[in-house]
Amino acid sequence: MLRGIPRIVSPDLMHVLLSMGHGDEIVLADGNFPAVTNARRLVRADGHGVPEVLRAIVRFFPLDTFVEDHAVVMATPPEEAEPEIWAEYRRILREGEGREVALTPIERFAFYERASRAFAVVATGETALYANLILKKGVVLPHECD
Repeated sequence: MLRGIPRIVSPDLMHVLLSMGHGDEIVLADGNFPAVTNARRLVRADGHGVPEVLRAIVRFFPLDTFVEDHAVVMATPPEEAEPEIWAEYRRILREGEGREVALTPIERFAFYERASRAFAVVATGETALYANLILKKGVVLPHECD
């Protein structure tokens, strides 16, 4: 074990986060997401929810500030309200980034296509619907390396 790393961040997840470069994407997938089908690299986080995993990694994971779609969710059907979990994502991302972070909804099959190109998929046990989230990694600034 190491100090300062939340126990929810497994060695496999930490390896993925450290291996990712600027512009690489990671999917935090809910329990209904076809993770095995869409993953180039699969990290299991069974028994944990997406907010728990997100809260644990935002301290290490800078969002890409060169693009607007650095936090992408799977769009709901037009007749459905925005999922409550999205507000939680915004709160967690705001705390991690120190600024407001907009979520970009994209159509379901476009989400699957983008997810299939992601660096990795983290398969969680999240039960909320439309709880999938794609994050695009940004750069770590020199003063953040200390």
